[in-house]
Amino acid sequence: MSAHRASASRRLLLPPLGQLILFGALAIYLLLPVLAVLLYSLATVWRAHILPDGYTLKHWTNGLDDPRLVAAFLRSVGLGLAVVIVDIAFVVPAAYWARVRNPRIRMLTELAAAIPFALPFIVIAFAILQLVGKVAPHLLGTPWLLLFGHAAIAFPFLYWAVDGAMAAADIARLSEAAETCGAAPLAIIRHVVLPNITSGIATGGILVFATSFGEFALAQILVGARFETVPLWSVDALGATQGKFNELAVITFVTFVVLFVISAAAVYWNRAQTIRLLPGARAMEGK
Repeated sequence: MSAHRASASRRLLLPPLGQLILFGALAIYLLLPVLAVLLYSLATVWRAHILPDGYTLKHWTNGLDDPRLVAAFLRSVGLGLAVVIVDIAFVVPAAYWARVRNPRIRMLTELAAAIPFALPFIVIAFAILQLVGKVAPHLLGTPWLLLFGHAAIAFPFLYWAVDGAMAAADIARLSEAAETCGAAPLAIIRHVVLPNITSGIATGGILVFATSFGEFALAQILVGARFETVPLWSVDALGATQGKFNELAVITFVTFVVLFVISAAAVYWNRAQTIRLLPGARAMEGK
């Protein structure tokens, strides 16, 4: 039976040339848009040819020297990191509680995670305005309101990634073992849960950061020009009398590089992760 499965799996494998063609096609499909954006950010004029008529670094210097664009980029980065921290602080304990302590509330957490996909962001933004206007009107128009709004719409990505990592690591079993050893709930989360779900936190955190970084509707409605982010700057650049299309290509490429570096760092950080029961278990891995 095992020999039959092995022969079937060998038949499913592509020959080396087929693998090379498939990998090349996938690389072109993924990298061609990025290359086009990079070329447009360097182009002097790009008419009907497959490549620009000339190249210049003027658009990069103009974009990176624009204090408004730099400030919007830094705001977006800072906001995205803050949203990731807020979501981790809320999602990890909630997912742990729903999976280990009280599985009956999983229906509520799953329903809450589906709401941002069931409602348009514009509707969510106006609902936040109505609620905050009655409960805490002093938060209207502040970055804090945008922070919690982004955390609300982006947390499903982190929740599903963390919940999947907990299922893969069998957190319920590890938690029971830690309780048998006398560990307190906070110690379990810190020394047992977190070390075993770092891959889920990293994956979900990247998605949360990307969602916050590129979100426009909530930023436009909740704060507007008072806290200009990259999406707000981009829309204004497109609507300007002399459109800053090349500078927009510059910031688009820089955004891609930032997200790619963060993703690569997360993958490198989580390479070869193993399940750990207690803090001292790492010392036993090599034995």
